[in-house]
Amino acid sequence: MAKTSPPRSSKTSGSNAKALPEYKASRDEMLDFYKQMTLIRRFEEKAGQLYGMGLIGGFCHLYIGQEAVAVGFQSALKEGDSIITGYRAHGHAIVSGASPKSVMAELTGRSGGIAKGKGGSMHMFDPKAGFFGGHGIVGAQVPLGTGLAFAAKYKGTDNVVLTYFGDGAANQGQVYEAFNMAKLWNLPVIYIIENNQYAMGTSVARSSGQQELYKRGESFGIPGKLVDGMNVLEVRAAADAAVKHVREGNGPILLELKTYRYRGHSMSDPAKYRTRDEVQTTREERDPIEFIKKRLLEDGAEEDMLKSIDKEIKDEVSEVADYARNAPEPDPSELYTDILVES
Repeated sequence: MAKTSPPRSSKTSGSNAKALPEYKASRDEMLDFYKQMTLIRRFEEKAGQLYGMGLIGGFCHLYIGQEAVAVGFQSALKEGDSIITGYRAHGHAIVSGASPKSVMAELTGRSGGIAKGKGGSMHMFDPKAGFFGGHGIVGAQVPLGTGLAFAAKYKGTDNVVLTYFGDGAANQGQVYEAFNMAKLWNLPVIYIIENNQYAMGTSVARSSGQQELYKRGESFGIPGKLVDGMNVLEVRAAADAAVKHVREGNGPILLELKTYRYRGHSMSDPAKYRTRDEVQTTREERDPIEFIKKRLLEDGAEEDMLKSIDKEIKDEVSEVADYARNAPEPDPSELYTDILVES
């Protein structure tokens, strides 16, 4: 069995990437990061339970372990900016402003879902929140995100587009066609590789000739950075720098976020390609929620307050699950809506 080491900080990863500073967050900001990451974690744990009960059908890809990426990056955006990602999309949708109830109801196929219960786990979509999916085809969101950036520039705005994709999708040809156009047209797009180490089940070491994925845009003239995706403060600092670079008209930028998923690729994946010790070591040493919790305690936050926040979030997620179980299913007439753009 091929093994890779658990993800390490970009400061100690052995690459030539320059160590990045951390965002100087206030206690209120750190609390907000803590709440958002904990909400995603508890939401995904509950989704896993509902899947096991047979209440969620199809595929279900959980974001457990990767919470700092979406929370850190999307906290740096302003109204009018856009986000697009692959099929591990529940956390991104919630951070974008979609209600947890609408996301969970989508998972259970109910009419109150974010896509009226017709899309499911891999097809979250909320353009009012600037969230353009959830895409089930590996790498397909990259040219689409590039198109969103073209639209932002064409309209004369200063908006930016976050285009997330994984280490597996980083080997897709359409990704590099999109890179070429983005650089050629100087588009306001930030490409974010969520490198969770194993793609669909094959480690980066076994699947990628160039394992420093942040360098993948260099041949197109796109600068890249390696970021510790388990440290929400480093993610936010990198996000601020990337957003400033793009918003000022400097064209696309590529960031590799070194992160780690604790569960398998999807709920149907037993993840036998890695050891339990590897997963446990990462949980103990690199967990993004425990990281910010420790910082809060060092800053003087009371542990009882954090426990109270945890309880409130657990109660909220229980209400979300009850709603998703009991909401009505879509009317059969919905089979014929949202197929074509209507006048």
